[in-house]
Amino acid sequence: MSRSKVGFSTNSLKSINDSQLRANLRSATGAIRDKRARVVGEKEDWEKLRRRGEKIRKEVLDNLDKYLSQLEFSVARLGGRVHWAGDAREANEIILSLIRSHGENEVIKVKSLTTDEIGMNDFLSRYGVTAYETDLAELIVQLSHDKPSHILVPAIHKNRSEIRELFEKTIAKGRRLSDNPVELAETSRLYLRQKFLSTKIAVSGVNFAVADTGTLCVVESEGNGRMCLTLPKVLISVMGIEKVLPGLDDLGVFLELLPRSSTGERMNPYTSLWSGVHEGDGPEEFHLVILDNGRSRVLADPVGRQALRCIRCSACLNVCPVYERSGGHSYDSVYPGPIGAILSPQLFGNESSLSLPWASSLCGACYEVCPVRINIPQVLVHLREKVIAEGHKSGVEKASFLLLTGLFKSPPLFRALLHLVAKASGPLNRLSLSGFLPGYLGKWGASRDLPGLPSETFRTWSKRHG
Repeated sequence: MSRSKVGFSTNSLKSINDSQLRANLRSATGAIRDKRARVVGEKEDWEKLRRRGEKIRKEVLDNLDKYLSQLEFSVARLGGRVHWAGDAREANEIILSLIRSHGENEVIKVKSLTTDEIGMNDFLSRYGVTAYETDLAELIVQLSHDKPSHILVPAIHKNRSEIRELFEKTIAKGRRLSDNPVELAETSRLYLRQKFLSTKIAVSGVNFAVADTGTLCVVESEGNGRMCLTLPKVLISVMGIEKVLPGLDDLGVFLELLPRSSTGERMNPYTSLWSGVHEGDGPEEFHLVILDNGRSRVLADPVGRQALRCIRCSACLNVCPVYERSGGHSYDSVYPGPIGAILSPQLFGNESSLSLPWASSLCGACYEVCPVRINIPQVLVHLREKVIAEGHKSGVEKASFLLLTGLFKSPPLFRALLHLVAKASGPLNRLSLSGFLPGYLGKWGASRDLPGLPSETFRTWSKRHG
């Protein structure tokens, strides 16, 4: 979880001026966007499927206590153990205690935004436990001591050449590599294979958890997740309270919605389902850590709660003009893009995240592609109002609002200002915003034009024509 006090507008300046980053993002998001459009276009009932997904997620959030209790009972009945964590620290301490109880100092990981949210890797490292990422993109991020920049493709900001150079410096063991994706992937396999075979504890996230059967689901594209979920003796899975579904029929809906929206595929290459523990089949111990970490607070907001419907497909990131230019690091959160702009402020509420509702053009493209119909523009406007109402305004904003309040409260002053602007309309209309406005306002004005100012006010005009 981010603790920075720097907002999106400051963070994004460096990214916007990085031409290589913009090219990487444009190429990757464009390719995923096109693939999604093709496979969604094949489904004549796509809108009906979206509405069903929305309905299921609403039902879960409206009755979350019931479904979580049912999930706990179902998991325990099948030999698993459920642990409840109120916040990030509590979740990390539970995970660390489970690892220590087995005398281990290494774990392998399935890609998990939830463990990134709680900062699990860094927490474990402080206590002498190393967590190895096994997803290729997450491995790239880990080896480069970087941060993920996309929900689905964490290393989207890096191209093949950059990855080749990184692997040659870290895991290639002196071998020279080419930019061929097959060779790069094989290099990562050789590095990870021994970890899969020797590490006794794995940590995963959870895409979906089925309340009435206790079934957990992880979807992925590479097979590394399947290795983590089956080979180790102990499996620890971490999920947010919102990830629960009522029944297996409901899971089927999301196994259609998710792959089409995320990777532009008709189905996930690897869909792993497990329920409890079974002798001779998979891990000998299964622990499920159910995390709140601010979600109950989000649930209490009638408008903002729809952010919890998110199934982490990243479709909104791939269509967002702001994300495509600024990149994921600008959001200073594990949840970038449009969904991050409405989820991070509600979950974390730190100074950095409170700037995110303004990181949008409100074009609505994110709402159009969301598989569970989260009205992101509506929540963005709602959060802007909420942030300002709670007093989080800059000195410039406060001064501007005070000035406008005084102006609008005084009709004579307001009329005088309109008359003055009308008299000065000729010279003002010839000014360039980029040359006239100071500092960042000038940069803002460089790509914008104000409409021409009239040479008389409406009041004057109406008197002449009255």
